[in-house]
Amino acid sequence: MNYPIPDSPQEIVALRQKPIDEEMVAAAIAGVIKIVRAQGQSLEDLTAQVLADDSLLDLQQRRWLSQVVAQAWENFS
Repeated sequence: MNYPIPDSPQEIVALRQKPIDEEMVAAAIAGVIKIVRAQGQSLEDLTAQVLADDSLLDLQQRRWLSQVVAQAWENFS
């Protein structure tokens, strides 16, 4: 993978400076999972955050992303 897994929210934000590709998205998701776990949060906590209404993604996209995050969570167990 060309992108290391981020260890902090600042490193995730820094990914915005990189071209968007599948590896960058995977690194960002892995970084979020790593940070959430380090904060003692659960998959359910993270899923609730992903599914929360926002102006960036519609409901269908948030549901799809929550499934991707859940699969990644299980793979990193």
